[in-house]
Amino acid sequence: MRPLQMVDTKSQYLKIKDRVDAAVIAVMESSQFIGGQVVNNFANNLAKYNGSKHVITCANGTDALQIAMMALGLKAGDEVITPSFTYIATVEVAALLGIKPVFVEVDKQTFCIDPIAIEKAITPKTKAIVPVHLYGHAADMEAIMAIAEKYNLFVIEDNAQGIGNNYSFSNGTMKKTGSIGHIGCTSFYPSKNLGAFGDGGAIFTEDDELANKLRMIASHGQSKRYYHDVVGCNSRLDAIQAAILDIKLEHLDEYIDARIKAADFYDKAFAGISKIETPFRAANNMHVFHQYTLILHNADRDALSAALAAKGIPSMIYYPVPAHRQKMFDAFGGSDFHLPVTDWLTERVISLPIHTELDEEQQTFIADAVKEFLK
Repeated sequence: MRPLQMVDTKSQYLKIKDRVDAAVIAVMESSQFIGGQVVNNFANNLAKYNGSKHVITCANGTDALQIAMMALGLKAGDEVITPSFTYIATVEVAALLGIKPVFVEVDKQTFCIDPIAIEKAITPKTKAIVPVHLYGHAADMEAIMAIAEKYNLFVIEDNAQGIGNNYSFSNGTMKKTGSIGHIGCTSFYPSKNLGAFGDGGAIFTEDDELANKLRMIASHGQSKRYYHDVVGCNSRLDAIQAAILDIKLEHLDEYIDARIKAADFYDKAFAGISKIETPFRAANNMHVFHQYTLILHNADRDALSAALAAKGIPSMIYYPVPAHRQKMFDAFGGSDFHLPVTDWLTERVISLPIHTELDEEQQTFIADAVKEFLK
């Protein structure tokens, strides 16, 4: 059996090695490393895939979120509503801009922000909602967009873990996550479902004026070279990463199917085990399984993780300390938030290996080890 990894990026690369190597060499031979046609081609192809009018590439997913908030004119003293159960980047960028993150609960089944909690948290200072499609399951975007319209708020989707998810509305229409809010943001960190061989990110929007602002901010605030209209930053996706991502984009649906197949295997293996709650899948979205995350009931999570590690099986806890309990948010009153569902989840979740290269032998070994510990 091949060694187990949380994400097997090398095996994935070997399947497309010839095309990737040729694309990278072509960029090096062109010596056009920043911007240019290769980056433009990827942005256009990603826009078509995601059903978005505009895609603005950038250096990473964190920058994407920060640039989005800057383009919307959010400023110090404003408030954004966000889950605490998320990777720190979601809320870190707000703090960097002096914006107050207002942490609210997540749904216990989906792990995503709870629309009822959003509406209760709105104040005159609220300017935006930042839903996170955590682990690959979509937030309840229909309800969130209705709240945003009711209170005249912006919606910035953190789609770093959800790219490729098809979300269906009650009227039968379907959109990709990242194309539903006013702005969508994603990351191309290597372990993501669409991962680069370094770092990278992208921003999605349907609004022409907003797209122009996003492009300017990502490029030192300039409308044309050496003419700087607004305060911006320097955030670029380099051409080598764009060339790699353009090839991998062709395989994204295939990658998602492989993850769903792996999740189906786990679900079947763990069926009927009272100490395990397998990932919930809402009927109106496909869940792209960036992570396969269990909720443990009446089980010692740390002991399970150690037992798996002893057998060469990796596992991860995403995220053991919610954002509102991080020291960095003390100045924003993080400890004042009472989020029992979030606290409950962070004490019980554990993620098992899931990626495009998992085979049945590996998954059987993993599932048997989990069941043996929990028997």
